[in-house]
Amino acid sequence: MEIKVLGPGCTNCYKMEELAKKASTELGIDATVEKVSDIQEIMKYTMSTPGLVVNGKLKHSGKPLPDTEKVKELIKAEM
Repeated sequence: MEIKVLGPGCTNCYKMEELAKKASTELGIDATVEKVSDIQEIMKYTMSTPGLVVNGKLKHSGKPLPDTEKVKELIKAEM
């Protein structure tokens, strides 16, 4: 499974990355979590960061950040 966290490097972007890693670990799945900070790449998915992309599909963007349980639900929907 491929998970991308979209964001230029703000505090919320790093928090989203940690949420994605924690959620995938708790689900026990083999996932690659990639941090994407290139603006051109981010704009392919959304204009609002932080963003969460699972297997090429935008699952969340902007604030407020979801909690770990919500991130797990978003990931499970693509399993």
